[in-house]
Amino acid sequence: MEINAPKEIFNLPKLKLAVIGHIEWITFLKVDQLPLAGEISHAKECFEEAAGGAAVAAVQMARLINEPVDLITSLGKDYYGEKCYERLTKLGLNLKVAWREKPTRKGISFISKDGERAITVIGERLQPIASDNLPWSDMKNYDGIFVTATDKEGIRLARETKFLSATPRTGENTLREAKVKINALIGSALDPGEKINHQELIPQPDLYIATKGKSGGIIFPNNQNYKSITPSSKEIDTYGCGDCFAGGVTTALSAGLNLNQAINIGAYCGAECSTHYGPY
Repeated sequence: MEINAPKEIFNLPKLKLAVIGHIEWITFLKVDQLPLAGEISHAKECFEEAAGGAAVAAVQMARLINEPVDLITSLGKDYYGEKCYERLTKLGLNLKVAWREKPTRKGISFISKDGERAITVIGERLQPIASDNLPWSDMKNYDGIFVTATDKEGIRLARETKFLSATPRTGENTLREAKVKINALIGSALDPGEKINHQELIPQPDLYIATKGKSGGIIFPNNQNYKSITPSSKEIDTYGCGDCFAGGVTTALSAGLNLNQAINIGAYCGAECSTHYGPY
């Protein structure tokens, strides 16, 4: 079944976009089924990739606009930090890095033959913060910024952009203490790590989009449901689908498209991400 890309994708203007957040070096393991207690499972295939929410969203955004996207992040001064920098640069990103004397976070993603996945992360999530020597003074020059990880002062600085979106994984306390308007808060309604009471944020975000995978999702404050898009081929791996959706929605809304157009682009990006192993 062939799915055509939304026509709006081909009419996106040139944009200056950024993502502020975290990177992880992920080992992807293909298995017959997700590991069960006491079992020894065997991986059919293994590969490694620079990933994490910020990286996945940024690569998706760069592909949509066919322009480099700035990734403002933090990495450890180690082998995996260098590998992440090298790989993501090749994928079309301009990395602005706060280097740490800590190990780069790693992870393992198990992918079953029916497309389900489970992720285990190893180590501390490294995130850029406002006190880092990063281009915080340039925030007003971006058409749109998506945030996956920073501190409350970092969010306040990012608010200088024309359009600001974020994931609840940034941290409910961080978002609440920042006390700035988020134009679009985008997160999974199925992932316990992304549950948030958006109504308690002051000011409340203009939009809260709660994704539900194949079931589509719901948009607040209007309680508007939207449908998912059937991918063009078999669903293989759901890693990165939510971040691709968020990257697509952020890009579209930063370009001035309407909400329905933005959801359509985001749903397409998320669906197509599921048709291959890994996020890219």
